[in-house]
Amino acid sequence: MNVKESIINFMRNQAYKPMEIRELAAVFDINKNEYKEFKKVIKVMEKEGLIVKTNTDKLGLTEKMGLVPGRLQAHQKGFGFVIPDEEGLKDIFIPSSFINGAMNGDKVVAKVTREDLNGKKREGEIIRIIERKNNTIIGVYESSSNFGFVIPEDKRIQNDIFIPKNQKHGADDNDVVIVEITEWPGKRRNPEGKVLEILGKKGDKGLDILTIIKKHSLPEEFPEKVLNFAENIEEHIPKVEYKKRKDLSEVRMVTIDGEDAKDLDDAVSIERLESGNYKLGVHIADVSHYVKENNPLDKEALKRATSVYLIDRVIPMLPQKLSNGICSLNPKVDRLALSCFMVIDKSGKVLEHEIFESVINTSERMTYTEVTKILKKEDNDILKKYDYLYDDFKAMEELCNILNKKRLDRGAIDFDFDESKIILDKMGKPIDIRPYEREISNRIIEEFMLVCNETIAEHMYWANIPFIYRIHENPDEEKLQRFSEFIYNLGYVIKWSKEIHPSSLQEVLNKVKGEKEESVVSTLLLRSMMQAKYGPESVGHFGLAAKYYCHFTSPIRRYPDLMIHRIIKEFINGNVDSERAAKLVPIVDYAAKNSSERERTAEEAEREVDDMKKAEYMSEKIGEEFDAVISSVTSFGFFAQLPNTVEGLVHISTLDDDYYIYDERHLSLVGERTKNIYRLGDLVKIKVARVDLENHEIYFDLLKENLNTEDKALLTKKMSYLDEEDKDDEEDESDIIEDVKSDYYKE
Repeated sequence: MNVKESIINFMRNQAYKPMEIRELAAVFDINKNEYKEFKKVIKVMEKEGLIVKTNTDKLGLTEKMGLVPGRLQAHQKGFGFVIPDEEGLKDIFIPSSFINGAMNGDKVVAKVTREDLNGKKREGEIIRIIERKNNTIIGVYESSSNFGFVIPEDKRIQNDIFIPKNQKHGADDNDVVIVEITEWPGKRRNPEGKVLEILGKKGDKGLDILTIIKKHSLPEEFPEKVLNFAENIEEHIPKVEYKKRKDLSEVRMVTIDGEDAKDLDDAVSIERLESGNYKLGVHIADVSHYVKENNPLDKEALKRATSVYLIDRVIPMLPQKLSNGICSLNPKVDRLALSCFMVIDKSGKVLEHEIFESVINTSERMTYTEVTKILKKEDNDILKKYDYLYDDFKAMEELCNILNKKRLDRGAIDFDFDESKIILDKMGKPIDIRPYEREISNRIIEEFMLVCNETIAEHMYWANIPFIYRIHENPDEEKLQRFSEFIYNLGYVIKWSKEIHPSSLQEVLNKVKGEKEESVVSTLLLRSMMQAKYGPESVGHFGLAAKYYCHFTSPIRRYPDLMIHRIIKEFINGNVDSERAAKLVPIVDYAAKNSSERERTAEEAEREVDDMKKAEYMSEKIGEEFDAVISSVTSFGFFAQLPNTVEGLVHISTLDDDYYIYDERHLSLVGERTKNIYRLGDLVKIKVARVDLENHEIYFDLLKENLNTEDKALLTKKMSYLDEEDKDDEEDESDIIEDVKSDYYKE
């Protein structure tokens, strides 16, 4: 047992009363030479929120003092939520008057002042700020005669930052600047800072996306040490690797990706066996061969944890020398890979599998568009060019349908939300927005990656060594109960006893398919879902109805995939003894937690860029009329979504034909006099009223005309149902949507 665990166990003793650090040291018989190290342990435990120091400098266990450590998730309206570090604890609502100087993302300790009661949320007060998230903030400088101030770009930061005149460092009105905080805010005091860097004038070309990159502290450049290390990697494959690996260079296989993809990390092969079964090969770039544990590439990749995709640019996890070069499975060149062959029968069951290091040589670099055209026989030239692959693609299509049916039959939830594709011109201006089409070729890769991820996860689970799983916990019971009550009023029932199975939820989705309430039910179901994340324990993936699941297939752009490649290779080569397994435990735990956090940051940045470009696009549509569907209802109005996935708010103040009351139970607005009802899924006609470019917000006016039957049918077919509710009542639903999409559609 280490010192930290000993201290925790001692403090958990019923007889323990808070002590000063010197009293604790005496209890543990710490001598003069050990005292400095003992103090370090105590400081780390304070930073982690495990223990807290009282006003009299006495130390107590946080959990025994009625306190909860966690992260503050602030809201632009001033209030916030503390998301507890301990799994399973409910979020704590923090009124604006009890934020006490904490800022969005800070690690804090909260005191619970009221538990859940009569439908009211758990409430509390922040009593200690353990660690500040952002020492620097990006914003717009505004000057005054004797000082200046910076208005943060992040609206969740409530206070403007005071800038003394001698700390503005050349900044002028409307400059976008980076500010270092020199004094943190207090109850009645704004933060103070100094200008570190001037990025440009508000509105400068390219500054919009750069501002978001800076705001989320995304790394723009690789350190010189990392780039130099990458440049010194040999591009040719050493002879020793050919000797130790299986040579698959003669096996026919292809990559299938988008037209503009450059980091090709997965290839697939297929063979029809005489038994009637399929032999599916999934071959993933062996990035771990080049990114060894603790080398400069690995340390930088762990910090980044993921590649970030921002419409017209990528912030990669690894330098281009690897991501677009020696680790990219470019056609007709030998590449190192980690391969998984699976024999799958006609019911979709994996009968046997094999995982090994390999050398591969992909036959072609195919695109989703080309493969779809081949399977639909839409283009004779493409058919002729790839005629030697036609039978393979047909076999892939057959197996894809088999695997999809098996997954749905076992109860996986099949949300069908459209992703948006935003087209920019050379100047970065949005010129078109449309739903991203998921064709048969996309689904082939999705299903093949899903079955491979499950196979790998189960294999490593039974190996019983430290590993990183992709987990998706059961829905929140309280939210699920509200969902059940709502659909009961529509005539639908969820069948569950002690535990809910995803098949019960999918059954409801099947029943409402094509019905007018489909959007209502789909959206509300989505709200009950938890967020997917990484973890060291295999607790299953609820949405996929998978008992074992991991991310294995994208080591170029996701750190968990890279790390588990390393672990798999050690295991299959017999190098994971008890000593190594013990060392892996904290490494895996930290990588899982860090990767989950960095994934959230990346999603926030990606979503913010999308929202910004959607607002910019719609700013030129002022006065134009569109058909739309109500995608979210709130007390202040409803959001309507266009067929191109753009959402806008119809504010309740613009509904001037009546006074409208928000019916929270039925998620609708009801006219007090007319009894008009606006609810989720209703089809409406709107006019673009105005666009707030600074806050990326779009506002619609409701038109009174009704849609005809033909319009309704067409619109219903095109629509996707997304939701962007505030955190004050739900988990961030847009995060949940992105999780569902990533695990279904971005494998």
